[in-house]
Amino acid sequence: MITPILPFPDSPPALGPYSLAVQASGSFLFVSGMTPWNPATGKIERSSISEQTRLVLQNIQRILEHAGSSIDHVVSCRIYINDLTPARVSEMNRIYEQFFHSSKPARATVGVTLPGFDIEIECIALLLNQHPNSLTT
Repeated sequence: MITPILPFPDSPPALGPYSLAVQASGSFLFVSGMTPWNPATGKIERSSISEQTRLVLQNIQRILEHAGSSIDHVVSCRIYINDLTPARVSEMNRIYEQFFHSSKPARATVGVTLPGFDIEIECIALLLNQHPNSLTT
């Protein structure tokens, strides 16, 4: 069974016809690619790669927690970065390690062209304790 995670207060908006995340078979949560959307301004922020990475991972963290999971239960990440260079990957890694300090999910990092921001991250997490209201607004 596939169940979408609907928008909730302070969640980033879906920027197209897709769900923020999808719960599959009760055990996995697939989080769509998140952008550096700032809940304080309601806008995508284009600042340093460090700050954009922090915003993206905070958005992912909110979605995971809302759905009954956490950063510690992420099993895989795909990271898409504009202008992929060793310096930008290093800068991104400094922030990434702050969020994934105790767990080290599988990961791919890919250079791409993104519209209006420099990083997008999607992930798959284990969903161990689904909260009864996690799939509603």
